[in-house]
Amino acid sequence: MEFEEVMQGLEALGKERIKKTYLAGGAREPLFGVATGAMKPMAKKIKIDQPLAERLYATGNYDAMYFAGIIADPNGMTAADYERWMDGAYFYMLSDFVVSVTLSEANIAQEVADRWIASDEELRRSAGWSCYCWLLGSRPDREFSESKLAGLLETAERTIRDAPERAQSSMNNFLYTTAVSYVPLHDKAYETAMAVGPIEIVRGKKAVRTLHAAEGIRKAVDKGSLGFKRKHVRC
Repeated sequence: MEFEEVMQGLEALGKERIKKTYLAGGAREPLFGVATGAMKPMAKKIKIDQPLAERLYATGNYDAMYFAGIIADPNGMTAADYERWMDGAYFYMLSDFVVSVTLSEANIAQEVADRWIASDEELRRSAGWSCYCWLLGSRPDREFSESKLAGLLETAERTIRDAPERAQSSMNNFLYTTAVSYVPLHDKAYETAMAVGPIEIVRGKKAVRTLHAAEGIRKAVDKGSLGFKRKHVRC
């Protein structure tokens, strides 16, 4: 499919109700308001097309940027490419659910995510922690260094309360995902989550949201979800 055809297809799928929801969550114009599930038929036709993904991402249109992540070639992008995409990720749905998701399927995922975790930028830090969540939830345990992940747990415990809001949310999710999806560190991750305790996040004028990884971990264990791995990260 050509660029213009994809843009027209996305526009046709747009819904005003969904657009308002996206805008309320931090998206900005231009966007059409396309449900992610509605993108699947078009994505199946295109499969992987990195040049097209680059053109779509460069539009600044939220729906086009999201679709770009679905059809991108993760290993066809360099570390510099991921940095460029992060520069264009203006809110968390792009940083954590487009860029970090695409990165999680690349061979350089941990290398790039490690740099982002050490960043002073809120969305980069959030994307780095999120990338590890996608990785741990999809890749075999043998692909990870237990000592490195243990170190990340310690970093999360030490820095989460002083981290920016989006990074706090992703770090909390990292505690949960490590405990549930990386069995060798289940006990340590749960102990860390207990030590961290509940995290209260205030988002603008919205009510306070309380995050508590330990509670989520207990529920996952009760459901028999320990060791959970998803087959696919991108839709």
